[in-house]
Amino acid sequence: MAKRERSLAGKVVVITGAAQGIGASTATALSRLGAKVVIGDLDQVLAEKTAAELGAEALPLDVTDTKGFTEFLDEVERRVGPIDVLINNAGIMPLAPLDEEDDAATRRLLEINLHAVIHGTREAVKRMRPRGTGHIVNIASMAGKAGFPGAATYCATKHAVVGLSESVHLELHGTGVLVSCVMPAVVRTELASGLGEAKFFKSVQPEDVAQAIVDALRRPKFDVFVPASLDAMGRITRLLPRRFGEGLLRALGGDKILSSATHSSARAEYESRAARSAPAAEKGTDS
Repeated sequence: MAKRERSLAGKVVVITGAAQGIGASTATALSRLGAKVVIGDLDQVLAEKTAAELGAEALPLDVTDTKGFTEFLDEVERRVGPIDVLINNAGIMPLAPLDEEDDAATRRLLEINLHAVIHGTREAVKRMRPRGTGHIVNIASMAGKAGFPGAATYCATKHAVVGLSESVHLELHGTGVLVSCVMPAVVRTELASGLGEAKFFKSVQPEDVAQAIVDALRRPKFDVFVPASLDAMGRITRLLPRRFGEGLLRALGGDKILSSATHSSARAEYESRAARSAPAAEKGTDS
């Protein structure tokens, strides 16, 4: 029997890092369905512009400031109401071979891509479990299921997000609180600046990811691959002996998809912005 489609009208949805890219596209899709969307982003000017276009709300958020993140969620509930959906979308992808990645970049990746997702997920559980309802959506990546040269720490954070999501999904079984883990291929946002294409690893648009998130909220499911064919590809490669799986990855160009852009001038602007994306972490503010 097909799952009954859930209505998103009137639902309070919080999206981190939603001033642009996947977050903004998701905010657009959900606003059109009548959800009460709140955008949290470090770039308050751009967040307010995006929110104004949608009739949504925008509040300043540095996800690396754990105390500030909690206060942000408190403010959402004061202004709009209990949070029905939290989408942990904020993330960065600076590229470099591991031996060229400085420790500051490593810390930013861990703080934004992992610690902030852990904190956001924990806060959502605390708020949703007592009400017996809610949905947490964690944006991971296909890099959370495989390793790609040129982005070792990024892949590590996304593997961790997948593991976190799987564990919390099991912890929340029977509580009424749901978890979805979104694993897209390369998404054509600023984060993908300078990246090429690979055979059978075709990139997708942020609107594709947004639609997959909407579908997972309407008909809840844990694994959300974008495109859906990534699921089958992953299953096949995991069945192969390692040397054959790695040979297939090289034959399809998957080993070059990130590493080829590690010194690309086309990424200079993005890399510069990513280096300024964790002000609280840089100050050591985690209280």
